[in-house]
Amino acid sequence: MKPPHRTSITDLARALNLSPSTVSRALTGHPQVSETTKARVRELAEQLHFQPNQLAAALRRGRSTTIGVLVPYITGHFFPEVVNGIAIEASQQGYNVMICQSNEDVAQEKKNIELLMNAQVEGILVSLSSTTQDFAHFDAVRQAEVGLVFFDRIVEDMAGPRTSAVVLDDYAGAYQAVTHLIGQGCRRIAHIAGPLHLNIHRNRHQGYLDALRAHGLEPDEALINRQPLGLGTGAECMRQLLQLPAPPDAVFSSNDMAAVGAMQVLKAAGRRVPDDVAVVGFSNEAFTALTEPAISSVDQRCHQMGRTAVQQLLRLLRDETPPPVVLTPELLVRASSQRQA
Repeated sequence: MKPPHRTSITDLARALNLSPSTVSRALTGHPQVSETTKARVRELAEQLHFQPNQLAAALRRGRSTTIGVLVPYITGHFFPEVVNGIAIEASQQGYNVMICQSNEDVAQEKKNIELLMNAQVEGILVSLSSTTQDFAHFDAVRQAEVGLVFFDRIVEDMAGPRTSAVVLDDYAGAYQAVTHLIGQGCRRIAHIAGPLHLNIHRNRHQGYLDALRAHGLEPDEALINRQPLGLGTGAECMRQLLQLPAPPDAVFSSNDMAAVGAMQVLKAAGRRVPDDVAVVGFSNEAFTALTEPAISSVDQRCHQMGRTAVQQLLRLLRDETPPPVVLTPELLVRASSQRQA
């Protein structure tokens, strides 16, 4: 089926017996076009439901006022809230937002980067997919002098005049969580760590290790699991942990979904949370306040992260070189880890 014809500037010019350049200037309110001609052009444009080609206009202006956003997924709480922060800040600064998701697939991530570059975006805000370990596709962005801001999941050694980052202090968040569990009397604290090639999980893991050692507890490798995180893997990790000769009395998970999976297994096994096994997650997903018991979690300042990422990008576009921004986490203590008043 042939698609419907889209009215163009050429169509308007032909109908009004004007040049396309005159029609274009009339639509943008150019002072050299008479008010009578402007009125004629606008009236016909409205009648024919004319929609300007924003990409072509961007090419003529040399800028698009569009920001590309690339996230691993847009489900759950964290990334939608970050994107919401991005959209609000971008709108207030006069920018539009184009959103893509990689679905945790580096091949899709590369395709999305190419798509955004072809759309003439002025900058790209990106959080890496969990399968990204080669970063050559981001070199092409920098070579094209397009602003590039990483957030949450970042390339730690990528720096340059058009590159910046916004991250949470994941190390501090993990350190707080484990210190809290130790304060509740826990001594065998397991860690569902996630893949350590990602900066967020690597830093949370280091915070876990350092908090244990700071309180005289030696990490036990049998209590650490580095599988990709999710509901199913959290459950499987917990099953394995309960089979140990000395099971854990607490679990610190590098994300909330795995924490829920672990807690489901604990309930099925007749283990009380938090009396037998305390649980703390990371991200403060919306469901953590709704489970029974409610799950303690580290808040990631997601809305603030989104707004700050846009602010960093705008600084890059002004040819500034802003240093990375590190946001401060907050541990929200709920019933899943609260043993002592």
